[in-house]
Amino acid sequence: MECYVSEINIKEANVEDSALILRFVKDLARYEKAEHEVMATQSDIERSLFGPNSKTNAVICSVNGEPVGFAVYFYNYSTWLGKNGLYLEDLYVSPEHRSVGAGKALLKYLAKIAVSNQCGRFEWSVLDWNEPAIKFYQSIGAKPQNEWVGYRLTGNALENFANS
Repeated sequence: MECYVSEINIKEANVEDSALILRFVKDLARYEKAEHEVMATQSDIERSLFGPNSKTNAVICSVNGEPVGFAVYFYNYSTWLGKNGLYLEDLYVSPEHRSVGAGKALLKYLAKIAVSNQCGRFEWSVLDWNEPAIKFYQSIGAKPQNEWVGYRLTGNALENFANS
């Protein structure tokens, strides 16, 4: 499918975008073969992204006025740099818009946020089998952090550890 691109726009998301963000989250999970893991509801998105205590941000990308993707990010901290970093939690662009520059525009938008906030790093994770994403990230100069292995506590394991 050919897509004529006259305009790529990125805007800060707001609470009215919650249903759209949830749709993109589910689309991303489906692409990552993990749709069954999505537990979030629209009200969860409204509360966690746009509530008064939110520490997380989201942006929406549109091509020719049509929303085609999103990114969710937050700030982390590097003790070694003594600076905040920007962590990209999710980035998704609909399949039919993946070759028109929407993903690169989203990453560039976030990179500018990181630079303007004096962040020392802009980081994210990618599934090891997602070769198109890996090639794309490397094409913009991103480097894999192979020496680090991610760990996660969730669900019962998290509760059991916290209460032990």
